[in-house]
Amino acid sequence: MVPKNLKHICLIVLFLFPFFTSVQGQAFKEKDLVLHGGIGIGSTYTLGLLGGFGLPVGVGAEYGITDFESGAIGVGGELGYVNYSGFSITHIGGRGSYHFSELLDMDHDKLDLYGGLGLYYRSFNFNGAAFASSGMVLSLHAGARYYFTEKFGGYGEIGNNWAWLNLGVVYKIN
Repeated sequence: MVPKNLKHICLIVLFLFPFFTSVQGQAFKEKDLVLHGGIGIGSTYTLGLLGGFGLPVGVGAEYGITDFESGAIGVGGELGYVNYSGFSITHIGGRGSYHFSELLDMDHDKLDLYGGLGLYYRSFNFNGAAFASSGMVLSLHAGARYYFTEKFGGYGEIGNNWAWLNLGVVYKIN
């Protein structure tokens, strides 16, 4: 379980850092390839918001396929995993996102706001044996990336895939 103070510090840094920095970065656009990795706060498979089912982790990639005057569309894949006492849940799938910072006419070229839909295969296992309830699941997500440099940044995302709130780092390949 993540210490409560660490969660507060991460949230404060994620949401206040854009207002106190002057480094130059870029928003998401066509032909961008962005890798991300992070931890989840609040497994989607527990009753409480902060969970207790273990610490979800996930990685993924997204590629910008087209630009519009009001934003960009990206597609990619993601893998998420959580484990607790021999019981594990794995998500693997694809997703699409609409990046809409331009739609809001924002001056921040370091801030990337997005939302989208995913389709995942969700596998439930207990000590290596798969459950019959494994299968396909739809997922919604909304998030923000903030680039500290042209290539490196942080992200925060809400959704219903491998955790309710995902926090982590992003790296732009191109």
